[in-house]
Amino acid sequence: MSAPSQSLDPDLEALVGEWLTVPEVAERLGMPLSRVRQSIAEREVVAARIGGRSVVAVPARFYDEVGPRADLKGTITVLADGGMDDVQIIRWLFTPDESLPVPGAPIDALWAGRKREVRRRAQAEAL
Repeated sequence: MSAPSQSLDPDLEALVGEWLTVPEVAERLGMPLSRVRQSIAEREVVAARIGGRSVVAVPARFYDEVGPRADLKGTITVLADGGMDDVQIIRWLFTPDESLPVPGAPIDALWAGRKREVRRRAQAEAL
């Protein structure tokens, strides 16, 4: 797994709220550590180092009860193709946007089933 190299600032840690380390994801979802690392390597989710330490963590909202949210990978791909790094992608997904049809941040819109709208905005952001 290529671990994220950037440390987060405390504001982003607070913006996201709940973070899960790789072992916590594995325990919560009942999957092997290797599968969690693979999902990060394959960019099904993105991760960052938190707490000023070398702990790799993923926003908890990137997962539903069975694994990485299926609607997230394509959005991550669009944002990464537009030049964003993992930390910028996380910030974009969790920054509130009052113009969204669902109140809150793009991650809230994904949870509400508004994948098309989020991807449209991600593509516009990438231009």
